[in-house]
Amino acid sequence: MMAREKDSKDPNEATFMRGWTGSLLLSALALTSAGCMSTKQPLQTVPHVDIPRYMGDWYVIANIPYFAEKNCVDSIESYALRPDGDIDNWFSCRKKSFDAPMKRKATALATIEDKGSNATWRVRFFKVVSVKYLIVDLDPGYQWVAVGHPSRNYGWVMARTKTLPDSTYQRILDRLGTQGYDSTRFVKVPQQTASASSQNP
Repeated sequence: MMAREKDSKDPNEATFMRGWTGSLLLSALALTSAGCMSTKQPLQTVPHVDIPRYMGDWYVIANIPYFAEKNCVDSIESYALRPDGDIDNWFSCRKKSFDAPMKRKATALATIEDKGSNATWRVRFFKVVSVKYLIVDLDPGYQWVAVGHPSRNYGWVMARTKTLPDSTYQRILDRLGTQGYDSTRFVKVPQQTASASSQNP
């Protein structure tokens, strides 16, 4: 299900949102089929995730590009724990420019599949399509995380801040490489920092 701006009468905006919904649905279907066809060794998740600490906003530092997040900048993944133990998940970004409005582009519902580690989730889009969400690397202080998919064709590096030290980012990529990822496929997502914002009032 996609979130739309209320009372929007701009036909271009409506066309964009329909296109975004279709793109995200196709991506979710691709994620599902790719996971089913994967013949590689299973990704190793982290031993334990403290779910309350994991909740909140995560800035997308880098991902393996795919069409549902194409042209997104200032991307944020957000999580909120529900009373029933499931997790509300939504994605927001600006389209093409830091001057564009921040908009919620997608909403989903995540269910924790591995209750022992809390590191394997099933994320459901549109109430019918669900995909694996694997927490494969996590900072002990919950300042950064790497999320993978069994196919290794999709992956995300996220952080609590808009930037990561280059050395930290490279070590994350190196560890992803040891799990069978081609780390050269990861591309940084533009995030507007405070200094950049002050230069562009």
